[in-house]
Parts: sequence; C-alpha cells; structure tokens
Amino acid sequence: MVHRFKNSLIKVLKDWKSYLTVLTGAIILSLGVNLFLVPNRIAAGGLTGMATVIYHLSGMPVGTLMLLLNIPLFLLGIKILGRNFGVKTLFATVTLSLAIDLLAPFLGSLTDDLLLASIFGGLLVGLGLGLVLKQDASTGGTDLGAKIIHKVIPYISVGQLLLVIDALVVLSAAIVFRNYELGLYAAITLFITSRVIDTVIVGVNYTKAVHIISDNPGEISKKLVYEMNHGMTSLKGKGMYTGKEKNILLCIIRRRDLPHLKSVVSQIDKNAFIFVTDVREVLGEGFSSHV
Repeated sequence: MVHRFKNSLIKVLKDWKSYLTVLTGAIILSLGVNLFLVPNRIAAGGLTGMATVIYHLSGMPVGTLMLLLNIPLFLLGIKILGRNFGVKTLFATVTLSLAIDLLAPFLGSLTDDLLLASIFGGLLVGLGLGLVLKQDASTGGTDLGAKIIHKVIPYISVGQLLLVIDALVVLSAAIVFRNYELGLYAAITLFITSRVIDTVIVGVNYTKAVHIISDNPGEISKKLVYEMNHGMTSLKGKGMYTGKEKNILLCIIRRRDLPHLKSVVSQIDKNAFIFVTDVREVLGEGFSSHV
C-alpha cells in the first residue's frame, strides 16, 4: 500500500514538473516574440510568423491569431493522424497563446536594431521551444501541419516540409511588408532558433544511435516502427551475468525525436536499458544521400 502510494506520488510530481517546464518554455518563447520579433516585423516562419504578418495588417492579437490558426490544424490532425497529440501539446499551445497576449501590453521592443532583434529573438524562441519539445510536447503550428501533409504525401519528409512551409512564410512576410531585408533577418532567426532547440534537447550532434535492451522488444519496435515511422534493427545479444538471450533494438533517429522515443519506451517498459551514442554521419533512406 505504502509502495503504491509512493509510486503514485512520484508520478504526480513528475507530471507537475513536466507541465511546469512546458509553462516556462511557453513564457520564454512569448518573451522572444513580444520583445524582439513582432515589434520589428520579423516573421521567422511557422504560425508565429503568419500571426505576426496578420497582426501588422489587422491589429488582431498575435496569441489569439495563433490559437485560431491552430484550431483547424488540430481538427485535421485528429482526423488524419488520430487522437495522439496528448494533453501536453494542447496545454503548450493554449499557454503560449495566452502568454503572448497577456504579456504583450506590459512589454515593448528592447531594440530597433533588426540584427539584434533577429539574434536574441531566435535565442529566446529556440530556448522556449526546446524546453517544450524536451517534455515530448509541441506548440502545434507548422510542425503539426507538416506531419499531416507527410501522412498524405509520405515520400516528402517532415523536415523538408517544415523547411518549405517556413520559407513560404518568410517570403510572404517580405512581400507583404515590401522589405526583403526583413526576410533575410527572419532567416537568421530561423537558423538560430533551430540551433538552440537542438542544443537544449540533446546537444550539438546531428543524429543519435539508440540501443534499447528490453524484455518487450516486440511491442517497443512495433510502436516505434509503425507509429513514429522509425526504422528499427534487432540484434542478438546475451546477458553474461544471467546467460539469457536478448534482442537489442537499434534505431538511428534525429535528435529532436529523442524525447518522444524515450517517452514511448518508458511507457512500455520502465526497466528498459537505453544508451544513446552520437552519430557523425548517416547515409541512406531518410537521411543524407550516398555520394
């Protein structure tokens, strides 16, 4: 009884810590948007960029616009991808929209220098989004849109779709504002944001090799292969202490997918042994082409 209560308490505390991290990430992201990007008309891709453009055309609050733009994406996502977004993603999406709108009246632009705004805006947005993604959550937006399109057109990767969508948002902003320099500054922000996100999640390496040793290799591999669309290889192994034969699962993934993979494995087998190694270069399907 005491042991069960202790486990329940630990789970609740972990959940609260996770939600608190998501909340912190959303607030940091909103600071980057309010202090640097929106006042300087830097539309650095995604729904934030779209909302920035519409805000300067209509005056509607950025956070409200982001929430309105996310609603049809969520409905499409439920229909096409299934009900697998999770409460954290919904929490992060709503919290970010509220944080942007609630903090906007109290915050003004810290600088009129577009280069400084693009750099520090990218740093804050990357830090905030990195914290959210690290908790296996998302703020919806173009990430969700890219996954939906990828489901319909599977031969185009999610990464490529995100790049195209962000590029179109940046180009549209440059045309609407009639200032192509703003597009170049937005590109700087996008680059910095992506680097900071990667650093927050798992460091500076491009891909990761994940080895998983578990008593439930079949269930784990099925979940990762069919639901996360990850390739998986099973290797034969033997525990030298126990003498038992075991399957070792090997998976090469992009670093932004690592938090989700660990979450999936933990849900199936909390005693699974996982070790992650850096991979300098990966050639083949889903990664770089052979020279």
